[in-house]
Amino acid sequence: MRDGFLLAATATPEVRVADPAYNAEKIIEMMMRAKEKNVSLLVFPELCITGYTCGDLFASQRLAAAALEALERIREASRGFGALVFVGVPLRHRGKLYNCAAAVCGGRILGAVPKTHLPNYGEFYEKRNFAPAPEGISELTIGEESVPFGTKLVFRAAGMPEFSVAAEICEDLWVVAPPSLSHAAAGAGIVVNLSASNETIGKADYRRQLVTGQSARILGAYLYADAGSSESTTDLVFSGHSLIAENGRLLAERAPFDEGMQTAVLDVCRLADERLKTETYPSASGAGGDYRYIPFDADIHAVPTPKFPRRPFVPEDRTEFEKRAESIVGIQTAGLRKRFLHTGAKCLVIGISGGLDSTLALLISVRVMDALKRPRTEILAVTMPCFGTTARTKNNAVTLAEALGVTVKTVDIRRAVEVHFADIGQDAGVHDVTYENAQARERTQVLMDIANACGGLVVGTGDLSEVALGWSTYNGDHMSMYGVNASVPKTLVRYLVGYFAAKLTGAAKTALDDILATPVSPELLPAENGEITQKTEELVGPYDLHDFFLYYTVRMGFPPKKLFRVACRAFEGEFAPAVILKWQKQFYRRFFSQQFKRSCMPDGPKVGSVSLSPRGDWRMPSDASAEAWLAELADIRTE
Repeated sequence: MRDGFLLAATATPEVRVADPAYNAEKIIEMMMRAKEKNVSLLVFPELCITGYTCGDLFASQRLAAAALEALERIREASRGFGALVFVGVPLRHRGKLYNCAAAVCGGRILGAVPKTHLPNYGEFYEKRNFAPAPEGISELTIGEESVPFGTKLVFRAAGMPEFSVAAEICEDLWVVAPPSLSHAAAGAGIVVNLSASNETIGKADYRRQLVTGQSARILGAYLYADAGSSESTTDLVFSGHSLIAENGRLLAERAPFDEGMQTAVLDVCRLADERLKTETYPSASGAGGDYRYIPFDADIHAVPTPKFPRRPFVPEDRTEFEKRAESIVGIQTAGLRKRFLHTGAKCLVIGISGGLDSTLALLISVRVMDALKRPRTEILAVTMPCFGTTARTKNNAVTLAEALGVTVKTVDIRRAVEVHFADIGQDAGVHDVTYENAQARERTQVLMDIANACGGLVVGTGDLSEVALGWSTYNGDHMSMYGVNASVPKTLVRYLVGYFAAKLTGAAKTALDDILATPVSPELLPAENGEITQKTEELVGPYDLHDFFLYYTVRMGFPPKKLFRVACRAFEGEFAPAVILKWQKQFYRRFFSQQFKRSCMPDGPKVGSVSLSPRGDWRMPSDASAEAWLAELADIRTE
């Protein structure tokens, strides 16, 4: 297993009710198919060795004996498989019959987990045939082997503790306090559910909600293997609706009556990291000392690096994006509205450049005034042209502001900056960092002083990507009175501006469309022939890459090599590995060296799962070193 990825599967075999020999044959066939796929974890449905719908035949000694014979065949077949397999089987123990999940690996039966909650309502009458799981862990004899028997068993891969699995059975998930909660608290990163859930109208939706919700609650993976339509149809129909979810996200689903095998790549190391940083998640020791941890030696195959979304902050589905966009805009609007009212400001002051960030901030400011039923003229949009300002960006900024009905003010800062250059002895012909930053700081001073003069509040425009990279001038555009875009990354800013553009018409839409087509630039260096010469993505790297690095570093906790491999897979055909490696190193250098700017960043609303506010999600020393992260990439060759 590389990077924590492993291939897991659920399988719904064809069964003949009360024919364990036939069922074992079909189960073994699916095991061999899973072997060809390099599956490391395979889950079959509840009572699949006999069929779930045997009714009073479960009391038959012959069926019990045949089930054990079938389990023995499956155990033998597992010698050449090398995966951890869970099969459903009825087992007799101390004078009672139990509905069990048997864990099999490498020619051994590792343990048997009995069902805790037996449904005895509606169409179910399991208490007629089975006993509920007893307390504690005992020893059960199967053939000549003694195996652990109990609900509190965690199966842990030798040498890979993150690959830890526990089991529950069907109804166990549907109760108020599922056993999986205790299993997860005891350290199981994966919970498997062997199920026989009959199909009724609307049940599939509810089942899906249960599985994805439970995976989120346990901060783990949840595999749900459902019995299929070859079960008896005397009174019920089963559909094989099987699901695999990971931390609230549905990875794979076999739709009702689309039976067979499905696979999904799990990231067990990421799940372990997620639990580690969630302080309210209990430690394994807090689950009590009554769990038994059973090692197994499964073949943990390396699986192809899964393909992650290139733009993790932007939903790929258009309908989902529309919902997400309105939610984000609502959060930004609510945050700025509250700050505006709390400060008693008379107006909102915003510097507009014709770029994406100031455009989004302006659009949010308009939303605030509309929500408060105050005139949009109480927004003062200030354009501050200087040495690098192009007619295109200035015209777009003014056209948009006027079309939105806000007050527009132009303050040409060239003369003020030239005086400042003279005061500090800066050669205006030297286009260095002082040349650039003097303009950014002058613009911030203008906005702050205008706000003081009119009783206004300065709205910050910088986005999350710039915050992460430190792509701002300290005490220049780095500063504001409220950073409305502070946790919106550049890739998402672009899509949000497009979201607004689709809703507007006339001059406002025309201006927005051209803003979306304009290269990202701070415009701090002189233009050539009226065209932008300073293009941000040529200097610090593509924002698609940096936002990808940001999300999978901060939110997912991926180490450098894993992030590199995932990025190469995601951007295959768009960026060469050498390009990805170059900008990934740049990301680490800037992310670490620019923390001092984040340590004193202005207030701003958190809108998603990634925020770099020093008062919220991200606390990092300003003098931390990036060397350990860069060292991990040192031996990567991209030739």
